Amino acid sequence: MNPQRKKRLFVILALVAGVALAVGFALSALQQNINLFYTPTQIANGEAPRDTRIRAGGMVEQGSVQRSGDSLDVRFVVTDFNKSVPITYRGILPDLFREGQGIVALGKLNADGVVVADEVLAKHDEKYMPPEVTKALKENGQAGTDTQARP
Repeated sequence: MNPQRKKRLFVILALVAGVALAVGFALSALQQNINLFYTPTQIANGEAPRDTRIRAGGMVEQGSVQRSGDSLDVRFVVTDFNKSVPITYRGILPDLFREGQGIVALGKLNADGVVVADEVLAKHDEKYMPPEVTKALKENGQAGTDTQARP
């Protein structure tokens, strides 16, 4: 083989390997940062992965919020009116967090089926509900006209 062609071949192979490596790193980073949304029904049915960061959302059940007297620990139950999932959170809840309102919790599902949240997101006005929660409630036939998602 001609030395000039050999040199070009190595350059092309190096470029292809570099692009493949960059694409591999990008896909790996994206895979680690994806937080999939799961409804309480999906979590209760075992469809959500354990010990992987997920988003769980629904309506906070009336009378389910339990606050610890000596720490910032909070335990509450989220429902999609079909099944319910307990969520624990350590920290200060958003000002707009209330029973009967839609929320999304980011955290990990433990072996007991409890979502251990490290972040809780609440609605931002009186008619807003996270789109994922609205969709899940519509699928169960529970969403009314006052729970429509707005941009």
